[in-house]
Amino acid sequence: MIIGVDIRPMAGLRTGVQEYTEQILAHLVALAPDHQFKLFFSSFRGPAPDRPWMHAPNVQLIEYRIPNNLLFLAGSVFDYPFIDRLLGGVDVFFSPHFFLAPLSKSCRRVTTFHDLSYLRFPEFFTWRKRWWHTVEMDPARQARFSNQIIAVSESTKADLIDYYQIDPANISVVHSGTAMTRPTEEALFEFKKTHSLPKRFILHVGTLEPRKNIIGLVRAFNILKAQVGYEDVGLALIGKEGWQFRDIFEEIKKSPYRSHIRYSGHVGGDLASYYSLATVCVCPSFFEGFGFPALEAMACGVPVVASANSSLPEVVGEAGLLINPYDISEIAEALEIVLSEPATRSRMIKKGLVQAAKFTWENAARRTLDILLKM
Repeated sequence: MIIGVDIRPMAGLRTGVQEYTEQILAHLVALAPDHQFKLFFSSFRGPAPDRPWMHAPNVQLIEYRIPNNLLFLAGSVFDYPFIDRLLGGVDVFFSPHFFLAPLSKSCRRVTTFHDLSYLRFPEFFTWRKRWWHTVEMDPARQARFSNQIIAVSESTKADLIDYYQIDPANISVVHSGTAMTRPTEEALFEFKKTHSLPKRFILHVGTLEPRKNIIGLVRAFNILKAQVGYEDVGLALIGKEGWQFRDIFEEIKKSPYRSHIRYSGHVGGDLASYYSLATVCVCPSFFEGFGFPALEAMACGVPVVASANSSLPEVVGEAGLLINPYDISEIAEALEIVLSEPATRSRMIKKGLVQAAKFTWENAARRTLDILLKM
């Protein structure tokens, strides 16, 4: 079988969608040496990303210099050009994200949906982001015209059914995985010393945007710090600046404990070290399509406090403490439990390692390959 794949989501800084695209393809290529993968990439600004698995004998990169804005416009207005024909013909086309990709009638389509947050919480997006998500990409149309949809969580599947009225038989839930592992203790010792990290700190990983509820986290941190016994605890925020991020920095400036709050931006390959050195990782989002930080933290042996909504209970299971993200005092109380109860923390770490082991990229790739080969 010839499988076409849209790898445009791999461009730019690493996000959850990019991590999914790279990991799922790396494992798919290795699992299916007898099948051909044609990778579609187009960008006017720069070349396609280069990864070792892209040089496998069963992989062919086909690259264009057409601006994606022009491709999206042509696809939206004319339903053209057909991406499968730009690839020289494929049996099935796999979209790891709902990027607009017109296909000829003979080509089967499999599309992954990570979340429908743009519909659930439009107030957390700028008008430009809402326009891109709902109009330019037209995900509703892509969902209806996909022969099979892969949802990364049961939560996303439920939203696809509720918002787009997709037949449940056309949706397969395939949980994402993680490749995150804990560095050696020697490496962690050197990293902590080099980066002057506090002995105890709370970690949040994710783009700085309203949906992540970082303002609520800062306020919960203020409550915690006001109590006796937490003078040494810091808060570390890791992630790129997203939309409407300035309010977050304003909230940090107002905090009486702002000197204990560190923002490190995008840290790349250092992420596993930050996870592993954290005392607790907190994911207080109002909504998550999957929740990579919770899974990655558990894989590094770190307790997790997460919201009891959307996909997070699926990912965390019984290993973490689930909270109401709208209740600031509840977030603070959960953090206090992890920081002050060694026995609870130890139990959470053990359960978290077991829970994280259930989510592997190889399993995700095997299930994805089965879906593609049935098309």
